[in-house]
Amino acid sequence: MMLLVDAGNTRVKWALADAAAAPGTWRAQGAVLHARLDDLAAEWAARGVTQALVSNVAGPELAARIAAALPTGIAVEWFASTPERAGLCNGYREPARLGCDRFAAAIGARALAPGQDVIVATCGTATTVDAVSADGRFVGGMILPGLALMASSLASNTAQLPQVAPGALPALFGDNTNDAILSGVLSAQAGAIERAVAGHRAAACIVSGGAAPYIAPALKIAHLVVDNIVLVGLHAAAASTKGEARC
Repeated sequence: MMLLVDAGNTRVKWALADAAAAPGTWRAQGAVLHARLDDLAAEWAARGVTQALVSNVAGPELAARIAAALPTGIAVEWFASTPERAGLCNGYREPARLGCDRFAAAIGARALAPGQDVIVATCGTATTVDAVSADGRFVGGMILPGLALMASSLASNTAQLPQVAPGALPALFGDNTNDAILSGVLSAQAGAIERAVAGHRAAACIVSGGAAPYIAPALKIAHLVVDNIVLVGLHAAAASTKGEARC
Protein backbone atom coordinates (compact mmCIF):
# COMPACT_ATOMS: atom_id res chain seq x y z
CA MET A 1 0.00 0.00 0.00
CA MET A 2 1.32 3.42 -0.97
CA LEU A 3 1.09 6.42 1.33
CA LEU A 4 1.04 9.86 -0.32
CA VAL A 5 1.68 12.91 1.87
CA ASP A 6 1.24 16.59 1.03
CA ALA A 7 2.63 18.71 3.87
CA GLY A 8 1.64 22.33 3.32
CA ASN A 9 2.06 25.46 5.41
CA THR A 10 -1.06 24.81 7.50
CA ARG A 11 -2.16 21.19 7.11
CA VAL A 12 -0.80 17.75 6.31
CA LYS A 13 -2.96 15.95 3.74
CA TRP A 14 -2.55 12.26 3.02
CA ALA A 15 -4.00 9.43 0.96
CA LEU A 16 -3.56 5.69 0.63
CA ALA A 17 -3.55 4.22 -2.85
CA ASP A 18 -2.75 1.11 -4.82
CA ALA A 19 0.15 1.76 -7.17
CA ALA A 20 -1.84 0.52 -10.17
CA ALA A 21 -4.92 2.64 -9.41
CA ALA A 22 -5.78 5.71 -11.47
CA PRO A 23 -4.33 8.92 -9.98
CA GLY A 24 -6.81 10.28 -7.45
CA THR A 25 -8.38 6.91 -6.63
CA TRP A 26 -7.79 6.47 -2.90
CA ARG A 27 -8.34 3.65 -0.42
CA ALA A 28 -8.47 6.27 2.34
CA GLN A 29 -7.54 9.92 2.86
CA GLY A 30 -7.40 12.58 5.54
CA ALA A 31 -5.92 15.87 6.71
CA VAL A 32 -4.71 17.28 10.02
CA LEU A 33 -3.33 20.57 11.23
CA HIS A 34 0.41 20.53 12.01
CA ALA A 35 -0.34 20.34 15.74
CA ARG A 36 -2.13 16.99 15.24
CA LEU A 37 0.46 15.38 12.98
CA ASP A 38 1.65 12.95 15.65
CA ASP A 39 -1.86 11.44 15.76
CA LEU A 40 -1.27 9.98 12.30
CA ALA A 41 1.48 7.56 13.35
CA ALA A 42 -0.91 4.93 14.72
CA GLU A 43 -3.32 5.28 11.80
CA TRP A 44 -0.60 4.89 9.18
CA ALA A 45 0.94 1.94 11.03
CA ALA A 46 -2.40 0.12 11.00
CA ARG A 47 -2.95 0.57 7.26
CA GLY A 48 -0.33 -1.82 5.89
CA VAL A 49 1.78 0.91 4.29
CA THR A 50 4.80 -0.40 2.40
CA GLN A 51 6.05 2.80 0.75
CA ALA A 52 5.57 6.55 1.01
CA LEU A 53 6.03 9.54 -1.27
CA VAL A 54 6.14 12.83 0.63
CA SER A 55 5.91 16.42 -0.58
CA ASN A 56 6.87 18.89 2.15
CA VAL A 57 7.07 22.67 1.80
CA ALA A 58 6.79 23.40 5.53
CA GLY A 59 10.46 23.11 6.46
CA PRO A 60 12.88 20.67 8.10
CA GLU A 61 11.20 20.59 11.53
CA LEU A 62 7.94 19.31 10.07
CA ALA A 63 9.88 16.92 7.84
CA ALA A 64 11.44 15.38 10.93
CA ARG A 65 8.01 14.98 12.53
CA ILE A 66 6.64 13.34 9.39
CA ALA A 67 9.61 10.96 9.29
CA ALA A 68 8.96 10.00 12.91
CA ALA A 69 5.27 9.34 12.16
CA LEU A 70 5.94 7.08 9.16
CA PRO A 71 5.84 3.32 9.73
CA THR A 72 9.25 1.84 10.47
CA GLY A 73 11.08 0.10 7.65
CA ILE A 74 9.06 1.33 4.70
CA ALA A 75 10.58 2.79 1.53
CA VAL A 76 10.31 6.61 1.63
CA GLU A 77 10.90 9.11 -1.16
CA TRP A 78 10.92 12.84 -0.40
CA PHE A 79 9.45 14.31 -3.55
CA ALA A 80 11.51 17.09 -5.15
CA SER A 81 11.29 19.19 -8.27
CA THR A 82 13.46 17.75 -11.01
CA PRO A 83 13.96 18.62 -14.70
CA GLU A 84 11.42 15.94 -15.64
CA ARG A 85 8.98 13.57 -13.95
CA ALA A 86 5.96 11.62 -15.11
CA GLY A 87 6.23 13.01 -18.63
CA LEU A 88 6.24 16.65 -17.51
CA CYS A 89 9.20 18.88 -18.39
CA ASN A 90 10.04 21.45 -15.73
CA GLY A 91 10.46 24.80 -17.49
CA TYR A 92 11.45 26.75 -14.38
CA ARG A 93 14.68 28.73 -14.88
CA GLU A 94 16.21 26.69 -12.04
CA PRO A 95 14.08 23.51 -11.94
CA ALA A 96 15.09 22.53 -8.42
CA ARG A 97 13.82 25.86 -7.04
CA LEU A 98 10.24 25.21 -8.12
CA GLY A 99 8.17 24.37 -5.05
CA CYS A 100 7.73 20.60 -4.97
CA ASP A 101 4.01 21.03 -4.29
CA ARG A 102 3.63 23.15 -7.44
CA PHE A 103 5.53 20.56 -9.48
CA ALA A 104 3.32 17.79 -8.10
CA ALA A 105 0.17 19.83 -8.79
CA ALA A 106 1.30 20.36 -12.39
CA ILE A 107 1.91 16.62 -12.81
CA GLY A 108 -1.57 16.00 -11.40
CA ALA A 109 -3.11 18.53 -13.78
CA ARG A 110 -1.42 16.87 -16.74
CA ALA A 111 -2.68 13.46 -15.55
CA LEU A 112 -6.27 14.73 -15.38
CA ALA A 113 -6.15 16.83 -18.57
CA PRO A 114 -3.62 15.12 -20.86
CA GLY A 115 -2.81 16.81 -24.14
CA GLN A 116 -4.40 20.11 -23.12
CA ASP A 117 -3.13 23.55 -22.19
CA VAL A 118 -4.17 23.73 -18.56
CA ILE A 119 -4.07 26.18 -15.67
CA VAL A 120 -3.85 24.68 -12.20
CA ALA A 121 -4.66 26.92 -9.22
CA THR A 122 -3.89 25.67 -5.73
CA CYS A 123 -5.62 27.87 -3.16
CA GLY A 124 -4.16 27.49 0.31
CA THR A 125 -2.13 29.72 2.63
CA ALA A 126 -0.73 31.07 -0.63
CA THR A 127 -2.45 30.79 -3.98
CA THR A 128 -0.36 29.48 -6.86
CA VAL A 129 -1.60 29.67 -10.45
CA ASP A 130 0.53 27.65 -12.85
CA ALA A 131 0.48 26.90 -16.58
CA VAL A 132 1.09 23.49 -18.17
CA SER A 133 1.30 23.20 -21.95
CA ALA A 134 -0.45 20.61 -24.09
CA ASP A 135 2.90 19.06 -25.03
CA GLY A 136 3.82 18.47 -21.37
CA ARG A 137 5.81 21.44 -20.16
CA PHE A 138 5.53 23.35 -16.90
CA VAL A 139 5.63 26.89 -18.27
CA GLY A 140 5.67 28.94 -15.05
CA GLY A 141 3.13 30.67 -12.89
CA MET A 142 2.02 33.18 -10.29
CA ILE A 143 2.22 33.23 -6.50
CA LEU A 144 -0.05 35.52 -4.49
CA PRO A 145 -1.28 35.69 -0.90
CA GLY A 146 -4.06 33.22 -0.20
CA LEU A 147 -7.64 34.24 0.48
CA ALA A 148 -7.36 34.30 4.28
CA LEU A 149 -3.94 35.97 4.13
CA MET A 150 -5.33 38.77 1.95
CA ALA A 151 -8.19 39.34 4.38
CA SER A 152 -5.96 39.26 7.46
CA SER A 153 -3.49 41.72 5.92
CA LEU A 154 -6.28 44.30 5.68
CA ALA A 155 -7.24 43.75 9.31
CA SER A 156 -3.68 43.91 10.63
CA ASN A 157 -2.46 46.84 8.54
CA THR A 158 -5.40 49.22 8.70
CA ALA A 159 -6.90 51.04 11.67
CA GLN A 160 -10.60 50.34 11.22
CA LEU A 161 -11.09 47.36 8.90
CA PRO A 162 -12.25 44.14 10.61
CA GLN A 163 -10.90 40.61 10.26
CA VAL A 164 -13.14 38.85 7.75
CA ALA A 165 -13.35 35.08 7.45
CA PRO A 166 -13.81 33.46 4.04
CA GLY A 167 -17.47 32.85 3.33
CA ALA A 168 -20.17 32.57 0.70
CA LEU A 169 -19.87 34.70 -2.41
CA PRO A 170 -21.30 38.17 -1.66
CA ALA A 171 -22.67 40.73 -4.08
CA LEU A 172 -19.96 42.19 -6.31
CA PHE A 173 -20.39 45.59 -4.66
CA GLY A 174 -20.77 44.98 -0.93
CA ASP A 175 -23.13 47.28 0.97
CA ASN A 176 -21.26 46.68 4.23
CA THR A 177 -17.57 46.53 5.11
CA ASN A 178 -17.35 42.78 5.63
CA ASP A 179 -18.97 42.00 2.28
CA ALA A 180 -16.88 44.66 0.53
CA ILE A 181 -13.67 43.07 1.83
CA LEU A 182 -14.84 39.56 0.97
CA SER A 183 -15.86 40.64 -2.53
CA GLY A 184 -12.49 42.34 -3.00
CA VAL A 185 -10.33 39.40 -1.97
CA LEU A 186 -12.44 36.87 -3.87
CA SER A 187 -12.34 39.06 -6.98
CA ALA A 188 -8.56 39.33 -6.69
CA GLN A 189 -8.16 35.55 -6.46
CA ALA A 190 -10.63 34.81 -9.25
CA GLY A 191 -9.20 37.57 -11.43
CA ALA A 192 -5.69 36.12 -11.23
CA ILE A 193 -6.96 32.68 -12.27
CA GLU A 194 -9.10 34.06 -15.10
CA ARG A 195 -6.20 36.20 -16.36
CA ALA A 196 -3.94 33.14 -16.37
CA VAL A 197 -6.48 31.09 -18.33
CA ALA A 198 -6.86 33.87 -20.90
CA GLY A 199 -3.11 34.46 -21.19
CA HIS A 200 -2.34 30.75 -21.59
CA ARG A 201 -5.38 30.18 -23.83
CA ALA A 202 -6.03 27.18 -21.62
CA ALA A 203 -8.61 24.58 -22.55
CA ALA A 204 -8.84 23.40 -18.94
CA CYS A 205 -8.68 25.00 -15.51
CA ILE A 206 -8.26 22.98 -12.32
CA VAL A 207 -8.84 24.56 -8.91
CA SER A 208 -7.76 22.87 -5.69
CA GLY A 209 -6.82 23.61 -2.08
CA GLY A 210 -8.61 24.49 1.14
CA ALA A 211 -9.94 27.81 -0.17
CA ALA A 212 -11.14 26.38 -3.50
CA PRO A 213 -14.78 26.04 -2.33
CA TYR A 214 -14.87 29.80 -1.71
CA ILE A 215 -12.94 30.92 -4.80
CA ALA A 216 -14.42 28.59 -7.41
CA PRO A 217 -17.95 30.12 -7.26
CA ALA A 218 -16.42 33.51 -8.09
CA LEU A 219 -14.92 32.23 -11.36
CA LYS A 220 -16.65 33.18 -14.62
CA ILE A 221 -14.86 30.48 -16.61
CA ALA A 222 -15.28 26.73 -16.91
CA HIS A 223 -13.27 24.90 -14.24
CA LEU A 224 -12.92 21.63 -12.38
CA VAL A 225 -12.58 21.55 -8.58
CA VAL A 226 -10.25 18.75 -7.43
CA ASP A 227 -10.02 17.83 -3.77
CA ASN A 228 -6.21 17.62 -3.61
CA ILE A 229 -4.34 18.02 -6.88
CA VAL A 230 -0.95 17.66 -5.16
CA LEU A 231 -1.82 14.14 -3.98
CA VAL A 232 -3.09 13.32 -7.48
CA GLY A 233 0.26 14.46 -8.85
CA LEU A 234 2.22 12.45 -6.30
CA HIS A 235 0.23 9.38 -7.26
CA ALA A 236 0.99 9.94 -10.95
CA ALA A 237 4.66 10.57 -10.14
CA ALA A 238 4.88 7.37 -8.09
CA ALA A 239 3.55 5.38 -11.02
CA SER A 240 6.04 6.92 -13.46
CA THR A 241 9.36 5.43 -14.45
CA LYS A 242 12.27 7.31 -12.94
CA GLY A 243 14.93 8.22 -15.39
CA GLU A 244 12.58 8.96 -18.25
CA ALA A 245 14.23 11.67 -20.34
CA ARG A 246 12.22 13.61 -22.90
CA CYS A 247 13.09 17.22 -22.06
